[in-house]
Amino acid sequence: MHNVFKNHINKQLPFLKDSRLLLAISGGLDSVVLAHLCKKANLNFALAHCNFNLRPGDCDQDEAFVVTLADALDAEVFVQSFDTNAYSETYKISTQMAARDLRYAWFNDLKTLLKFDFVLTAHHADDVLETVLINLSRGTGLDGLTGIPEVNGTIVRPLLPFSRVELENYAKKNNIEWREDSSNASTKYLRNKLRHDIIPQLKDINPQFLSNFENTLSHLKASQAIVNESLELVLKEAVISTDSTTTTFRISVFQNLKATEAFLYEIFKDFGFNSGAAINELMHAQSGKQLLSDSHILLKNREELLLTLKSGNDDKESITITGGAERIKINSGTLVITEVDTITEHNANTVFVDKDKLEFPLTLRQWENGDYFYPLGMQGKKKLSKFFKDEKLSVLEKEKVELLCTNDAVIWVINMRLDTRFKVTEKTTQILKITFEA
Repeated sequence: MHNVFKNHINKQLPFLKDSRLLLAISGGLDSVVLAHLCKKANLNFALAHCNFNLRPGDCDQDEAFVVTLADALDAEVFVQSFDTNAYSETYKISTQMAARDLRYAWFNDLKTLLKFDFVLTAHHADDVLETVLINLSRGTGLDGLTGIPEVNGTIVRPLLPFSRVELENYAKKNNIEWREDSSNASTKYLRNKLRHDIIPQLKDINPQFLSNFENTLSHLKASQAIVNESLELVLKEAVISTDSTTTTFRISVFQNLKATEAFLYEIFKDFGFNSGAAINELMHAQSGKQLLSDSHILLKNREELLLTLKSGNDDKESITITGGAERIKINSGTLVITEVDTITEHNANTVFVDKDKLEFPLTLRQWENGDYFYPLGMQGKKKLSKFFKDEKLSVLEKEKVELLCTNDAVIWVINMRLDTRFKVTEKTTQILKITFEA
């Protein structure tokens, strides 16, 4: 098995050979075997052990075992103790989820502070099978049926090609000791129930079950690659524009697809939208309707869908501008205010105003219902809501509009239109140039 492991690293994970690695170790069979294999492969690794304090006495013995193992392997070891139950109660999550959150947060801190390149975990082929069955039992898409990725960012799982039986045989053959976690025997957890009750029956029915599953997994991953390629082609045609907060999609592209809801689910699932049917319904709704996820807004705007990040709570705060030449950071970019002698070219991003008509300090804020101004080039005053409607702004675009004001008067609808009351005339003696930089 050692040679197979080393060949796997050389062919599939060669970047590990020149990297500084943090190996997550519980003291159980899987992670202990991984540590021994990494040692034989001459990889540069340190051990990281979490004491979750969930099994009185046993957890401390696991910790002591790992420290002794690190000494035997001549490897650096890091140990962290957690009050997992308190964390679980505070955040109203299961003990298993609490342990997972604590574990990976600590690994990430270690990786950042001590300059590790990758974190190794000891997931193996049986873990993949259990994960797929869990996802299948809960309902899932193609992603949930393709198991655990071997490389996920800086998390690497080099034991995925090996079964638990292979790991155990290797440990016994090489007189490797490990710790048994008593909680793994309990079938109150779904994963353990699958491990002890369901999967053994499947293997009894067909001794080649795990091998056949791995072949099926390979086919599913190939299918996923085809799906991803199709998604890229659709997005290339559907995406009209994108910036740091908003992506605009052409609805007609989605409507012309044979499997519209399937494509919509795959495209928007990573933004918290888990129903292609709901998005399809939104595309046929009236303009202005929207769907919300925890992190994003999906808005129907005429013949387009707008996907945008939800705004933070501080977006409505105003900014005071005291006067003179300044650079002011605003929500959408930067305002640059300078004094000039002559007017050059007016455009949406740059305006010239009569400084004597301003009363400092100025205020920069988002627009509100009831706001009005006197648009340059037009007669009389106009409510901003009507102005935005005439300019065909979407709901999301309107939410982002910011105003530069003096007292209660609008000087400039930033990046759109100057108020005519503040334009430069023949009588102007001081000119301010105001430029918006995205």
